[in-house]
Amino acid sequence: MAERSVFKRCSCRASDGRKLGTRCPNLRRAGGAWSPTHGRWAYQLELPTRPGQARRQLRRSTFDSRDAATGDRDHAKALLALAGDDAGVAAEIADVLLAAPSGAPLPDRETIARRVRAGLPATVTTTVGEYLHSWLASRRNSRSVQPNTLLAYESHIRTHLVPHLGAICLVKLRVEHIEAMFGAIADHGTAIEIARQSDDPAVRASVRGMRTTSPASMHRIRATLRKALNDAIRRGNNRLIDFNPAAHIELPSGVRPKARVWTANAVQRWRDTGERPSPVMVWTPQQAGAFLDHAEEHDIALYPLFTLILHRGLRRGEAVGLPDTAVDLDSALLSVTQQIATHGYTPVIKKVKSESGNRIMALANITRTVLRAHHARRTRWKLAAGAAWPDTGLFFVQPDGRPWHPNAVTDRFEALVRQAGLPPIRLHDLRHCAATYLKAAGADLKDIQELLGHSSIAMTDVYTSVIAELDVERAKAEAAATLLPRRRRPPAAYRNDLGQSVAAATSCFPRSPDPS
Repeated sequence: MAERSVFKRCSCRASDGRKLGTRCPNLRRAGGAWSPTHGRWAYQLELPTRPGQARRQLRRSTFDSRDAATGDRDHAKALLALAGDDAGVAAEIADVLLAAPSGAPLPDRETIARRVRAGLPATVTTTVGEYLHSWLASRRNSRSVQPNTLLAYESHIRTHLVPHLGAICLVKLRVEHIEAMFGAIADHGTAIEIARQSDDPAVRASVRGMRTTSPASMHRIRATLRKALNDAIRRGNNRLIDFNPAAHIELPSGVRPKARVWTANAVQRWRDTGERPSPVMVWTPQQAGAFLDHAEEHDIALYPLFTLILHRGLRRGEAVGLPDTAVDLDSALLSVTQQIATHGYTPVIKKVKSESGNRIMALANITRTVLRAHHARRTRWKLAAGAAWPDTGLFFVQPDGRPWHPNAVTDRFEALVRQAGLPPIRLHDLRHCAATYLKAAGADLKDIQELLGHSSIAMTDVYTSVIAELDVERAKAEAAATLLPRRRRPPAAYRNDLGQSVAAATSCFPRSPDPS
């Protein structure tokens, strides 16, 4: 049977025009042996079928020798043998064999073997998009991956990776493909920015609500792709690829934006144009104090929480998730051990971000006074609610005892900022404010790092470069100016104006501010 599966055929035609194929009398000699000069070698092979499927055969021809035809047939058998007793996989491999173009080599055995061992479809044409979706499904089943990380993976895959790379065969993905994707993302962002500056209202309206992709976001997109491709390599004997092109991509720096202070000039420019000097803005101590005054008058339920963040630099989730047992008002100490994070919109209690985030901090007398007043107020709320009061174990709760949703706290904060007529900052920027005031008051970076719960002092340095930096730069400018010899001193009137300007600027940044 094995010998009869390899044979010769030709393209000769009968008198009626039909091809003779294997029936051509010139294919064999008079003694029955195959003619060495007529026809080409071919073979046929029975293939496995799915339930209810008709019989199917693999027929391949145009081989120059019997050995070539036999070798190709044996290769096809070896591919089918990879399925073992799995009829479904055997049928998939048969599909691959039938899809191979005539005259083209059959798929590489090792490539098919890797896919079969990895539990992926046997087809060798699996695309980047198909792999990323299967990889994301495997990540969802991993307990080590945080829900918010999964959401980021899903967003990157859906929004960027699949639209740009999804149709490319996984084993053919190259650095050039990924570079082209990031180039297209950058071009799209540039087009949005140009449209936003257009004089045509219709053009501006066409990009309303559209978001550009920042350099930092591009780095995160690359990190998702790099992780997925690394996992394709790390499968040991089941590895799907041997090279990770995402590891060789160079992107623009994703440096965090520097914090800037809402100085009088910056506030005026914002009122005139709506322009913010930086995505990260810090209030002056006077502005922060004005906000706390407004919050105390108009939102007494959240005023203590905002005060604590401004004084001690807690993250939003850490403040909202602060346990009752973590606040020791008698000793003026506070422990940060947990947070309330949002997975999508769902609030979830979890541990703090890192081991360095697990910390104990001292409370100033004014902070303790505000928290004591809140504790007493909360006791009155509980007495009024009676049996309906839920026991959440949290220090900051709503007047009916329910926990605060982190997003609701942000919404209330932004509303208070607008009502107070203050220049806008994010709720997270209160943390920047706390770090900046501490540095201006003389704290060193190590102290601030421990207070904020940063794992790296480099992160702390980004937070705290504002008020003290301005003082240092002014001192440098004064020192440099005095090095220049002058024959005449500036007029007295000019000296007086200069002195008043410097004094006014300095008064905006008191060395020991009282944020409350």
